[in-house]
Amino acid sequence: MQPAQWTPDQIPDLTGRRALVTGVTSGLGEVVVSTLAGRGAEVVMAARNEQKLSAAVEDVQRRTPSATVRPLLLDLADQSSVRRAAAEAASYGPLHLLVNNAGVMAPPYQRTADGFELQMATNHFGHFTLTGLLLPQLVASGDARVVSVSSQGHRMARSAPLEDPRGEHGRYRRWPVYGQTKLANLLFVFELDRRAREAGLPLKALAAHPGVSATGLMRSGYGTGPGGRILDAAFHAMGQPPEMGAMPILMAATAELPGTTYVGPGGPGGARGLPKVVGTSSLAGDPEAARRLWEVSQDATGVVYP
Repeated sequence: MQPAQWTPDQIPDLTGRRALVTGVTSGLGEVVVSTLAGRGAEVVMAARNEQKLSAAVEDVQRRTPSATVRPLLLDLADQSSVRRAAAEAASYGPLHLLVNNAGVMAPPYQRTADGFELQMATNHFGHFTLTGLLLPQLVASGDARVVSVSSQGHRMARSAPLEDPRGEHGRYRRWPVYGQTKLANLLFVFELDRRAREAGLPLKALAAHPGVSATGLMRSGYGTGPGGRILDAAFHAMGQPPEMGAMPILMAATAELPGTTYVGPGGPGGARGLPKVVGTSSLAGDPEAARRLWEVSQDATGVVYP
């Protein structure tokens, strides 16, 4: 049962709990880390840029001197980096919360060293591998939660990304591909929750979206030209601040909610406002698409969940 009106004031004391959050050097991730650490959680802060990561760690410690945070270098677009980071994170012990927040939005076409298109590599395959490799630590906590950050952009997807991820599939269209990656986030987390229940694991998986939030992520999709700058400025004017955009993520991470729950802003069109439980596209709830994407992901990454 969802709270009538949820705010971060309802987050309980998190002392003794360990969280790992990806994408922490700006925007939503920065707010999520600061809030969790401020409630007493030990937070592993994961990001790909060492200099920005060090600055983010120092910022959290400066604003919350009592915070316990650890930096973790992680490039989700590089499977070898994900494996190294997962091994380091596993050495810290049981993990109670994993927030798969990092992502890229509609960049120019690029293939990673693993042969994946960059958006799918970062937004889906990297988190699939990370979650799978950390599953023993999540289960060891006895009460684990995985939260994946999706987007209303998942509604753009007309099909799930079920083709060979290393193959070429026609002309690259960055926004439809972005929509597919956000759909993949939902299919993954719902299938993870189903499998955990079936296996009797002490883990539930949920998802959240931030609505229209004024974060730097949008700039990658619009470019740096005059048109891109105008659109970026418009979104910053219309969008809610990261502190509001992070609320659905924090609600999904800490509120008493069942697995497979999707949380987003409660305002018109899901663009802004206080968080609440929201719905998804019909495709996001397709169990066959979720099962097939899981198989594609295992084949692509070599990570087979217990």
